[in-house]
Amino acid sequence: MKKNKNNHSHGPFLGSLRCFFPSELKNNYPFSIPIIQQLSELSFSPQVTFFVGENGSGKSTLLEAIALKAGFGSEGGSKNINFKTSQDNHYQGAQQLAEYLTLSWHIKPFNGYFFRAESFYNIANFLDQLAREGGQGGRAYDPYGGKSLHEQSHGESFLSFFNNRLSSGGFFILDEPEAALSPQRQLSLLSIINTLCKTKNAQFIIATHSPILLAYPHATIYSCDSGILSQIAYQDTQHYKVTKGFLDNPEHYLQYLFNENY
Repeated sequence: MKKNKNNHSHGPFLGSLRCFFPSELKNNYPFSIPIIQQLSELSFSPQVTFFVGENGSGKSTLLEAIALKAGFGSEGGSKNINFKTSQDNHYQGAQQLAEYLTLSWHIKPFNGYFFRAESFYNIANFLDQLAREGGQGGRAYDPYGGKSLHEQSHGESFLSFFNNRLSSGGFFILDEPEAALSPQRQLSLLSIINTLCKTKNAQFIIATHSPILLAYPHATIYSCDSGILSQIAYQDTQHYKVTKGFLDNPEHYLQYLFNENY
């Protein structure tokens, strides 16, 4: 594989996945989820792949299963961060699905991270514990901006993580990274992703509801809304259509929602 002058090879870490499970499981969760029932093989963009869909469509379960198969913990973190705060059955669906996934790698990544917005608070607690216990001492915070994530606002801690922990490139799985970010900060995250994709060997797989993040140029977008994982153009996503429609004519939406005239 060719390398650029900075010695960062370009191309995906993860090329594709295959999913084969016994037919007798198709009525059992998570195999009963329509996108999982229909899933056989999926290709990933060399740089950014998005999963989009309504809540309950299965995108996060699929993302978690990929992360587990890649060696990350079920609650997020790097491969060196392994902790548990939830009951095993909370992630049982993703764990069962991971058993039937085969990941095809072009290059095994040296660095990577599974970011879960809903469990990021637990990551912050884990880092504080490492700092208190010594050993790593204050160095536990080094890859996260040099101080406790709890000493920053929710959005600031997210952005500090993206700015610092991802800076050397690698293989990153992000589940709803926009959750604590204002629209302006989402633009900042877009800039971070673009810089890493252009200057480092970086690949992102992202589940999101953000029409801002989805606008990343040349990304592959898979929709989960039709019951089949299908590649879709940015302007054809429901996230784009609903957001644009509302911003173009909010009075129409509000009149429909509230059954009142404005």
